[in-house]
Amino acid sequence: MHRSRVRRVIAGGTAVGAMLLASLGAAPTPTPASAPAPTPASTSSAPAGGDDPLARFHDQRLRWGDCPEKPVPAEMRCTVVEVPLDYAAPGKGTVKLALGRLPATDPDRRIGSILINFGGPGAPGLAGLAADPKTFADLGERYDLIGFDPRGVGHSDPVSCGAGDTVGDPSADTAAALSALRDEVKRCEINSGPVLAHMGTMDVARDMDVMRRLLGDEKLNFLGFSYGSRLGAVYAALFPRDTGRMVLDGVDTLTEPLMEQALVSARGQQRALDNFLTWCAHQNDCVYGTNTRTAREKVAALVERTDTQPLVGDDGTEVSGPIIVLAIGQALYSPLAWPALAKALAQAERERDPAGMLALLGLGAEPTDPTAPPDPTDPAQAGGSDPVPADNLAAALAAVTCADDPDRSIEKATPAALEKEIEERAEEFLKVSEVFGVPQLLSVLTCYGRPAGTDFIQKIHHPGAPPMLLIGTRGDPATPYEWTEETAERLGSAVIVDHKGDGHTGYSTSRCVQEYADDFLIYGRLPSGTRSCPAGE
Repeated sequence: MHRSRVRRVIAGGTAVGAMLLASLGAAPTPTPASAPAPTPASTSSAPAGGDDPLARFHDQRLRWGDCPEKPVPAEMRCTVVEVPLDYAAPGKGTVKLALGRLPATDPDRRIGSILINFGGPGAPGLAGLAADPKTFADLGERYDLIGFDPRGVGHSDPVSCGAGDTVGDPSADTAAALSALRDEVKRCEINSGPVLAHMGTMDVARDMDVMRRLLGDEKLNFLGFSYGSRLGAVYAALFPRDTGRMVLDGVDTLTEPLMEQALVSARGQQRALDNFLTWCAHQNDCVYGTNTRTAREKVAALVERTDTQPLVGDDGTEVSGPIIVLAIGQALYSPLAWPALAKALAQAERERDPAGMLALLGLGAEPTDPTAPPDPTDPAQAGGSDPVPADNLAAALAAVTCADDPDRSIEKATPAALEKEIEERAEEFLKVSEVFGVPQLLSVLTCYGRPAGTDFIQKIHHPGAPPMLLIGTRGDPATPYEWTEETAERLGSAVIVDHKGDGHTGYSTSRCVQEYADDFLIYGRLPSGTRSCPAGE
């Protein structure tokens, strides 16, 4: 009975698909692998023979000055670093990376630099660092805080798929819909230039090692959120001798192919939605009342109903099921957004008004969570002079995800095979989540039309990796807790902080989590065995 809904997913448009993948916590979006994956033993910052093929990049001088982001803290300075476009052929071309620095506030006790990655893939580091430096105030006493826009992101040669008709025709057959996806990939290649083919996590990890050298650090100290956890794990696998203190919060999977990631993600999102509905049932005037089981059914009914009968705003804006799923998924990232989500659902159910849903996506007149970082694609928030393409986050997300995954490529899947796989898996996904299951099936289309990526990341098994701290949140909608345990087992020497709270990542919302992380990053104190942080502490 869900066949028509599944077909709408296939033909429903690549723009909605990209947004859903970003919101639903699909794994980092990779691009084509730039070179065969080296083994950890063959990759080191110290050249084996004496000649350094990266000498011209390692010998750069950093010149700190004004930042392209606006506004930024008064003390924040930025610079540009050149790195090889292709590490397998360093003379082939270069990529310019934007770095931002907040100097240590206690310079007499400074212990070096710490690189911070805010996730995505596709989240810009300059905007992230500028948005909320107070969160990292304790770290910032002893470390220079370094935010960076990874290659292809933000101010670092940003990729784009350009303007185009990305809204699918619901009546189109599968072959026509997939042909449109292939055309979208071609637009990305035309509008992005050569960096698009060299945006995988392994490329970015090598970029971080160049940064480490130029910043003068013997070892890389790193704090990575969400996708940043994958980046940290890959760096540790490539450069184990150069890995310093590393904290990974909201731990991504290293092993699962896109379809399996999507299934686990749908389960994690449904768990987060159930937690929200339990909270809502204890509030006054929850639109779904106090029965959480029927509440779950009613949310699913709203999504399915609006697939064919969209909500219409006062200005004529239509909001259909996929956009409602996107808005709900966005709000589940932080319990601070739960009151706004409850209001948005009440408006949708009682008044057929989409204003609350649009507000959750930053598209309406109502303010969103004031603690959220600025949108780097919004010229109004970026000071009006930001050259970052509006679709940069979505384009980078797809590029990195596919570069990191060997299992999805045009050569391996015909339209008929893809449609068959989606239809065969539909019931399994719907059983996990009536709300998020079908949209998560879009993951099978993420890399359609792109070359297969590297298998290096799926093969990481490094029990000798330097000790590091992994943080998993039980109610995380984007990086389910089971991925924290899975990655810790593959890295061998990792210690877990089990955060019993809700929302995506724990460092900025739990003082308990932050104390464990800072204690390790600043003092090198790593607890033995799993530690627990209660919700709200």
